[in-house]
Amino acid sequence: MSAPNSSVFEHPIRIYWEDTDAGGIVFYANYLKFFERARTEWLRDLGFGQQVLRDESGGMFVVAETAVKYHSPARLDDTLVVTAELQTGGKASLSIAQRAYLRSPDQADRLLAEGSIRLGWVDSTTLKPGRIPAPVLEALK
Repeated sequence: MSAPNSSVFEHPIRIYWEDTDAGGIVFYANYLKFFERARTEWLRDLGFGQQVLRDESGGMFVVAETAVKYHSPARLDDTLVVTAELQTGGKASLSIAQRAYLRSPDQADRLLAEGSIRLGWVDSTTLKPGRIPAPVLEALK
């Protein structure tokens, strides 16, 4: 669901009971799950389902590092847009910038959380570092 001529991928997410704490606020760790979903759908949008990629290449992405800054809470039934954008890419790792925005028809998008995620490529059996397949790197450019 990326915007035409944009390097920023967008993925919609609805907030359900399971995403919230007792106060009806999204539990902070769930933003990492939302970021993961957006990255997975971004790769799928580029033609790389993660299971197929693993089966065909013998490798997979793993999260090596993350940092998240929280700005404002999301609540039950909110509609979010979660973005993914390549910041830097190498032969064995990628740095992805991600943001979660509250989106509603009667209000401008409001930044809720933003983060950076560093992904490394590993062999799916041994978990030893490897090189990201060339077709994936080409698609990310």
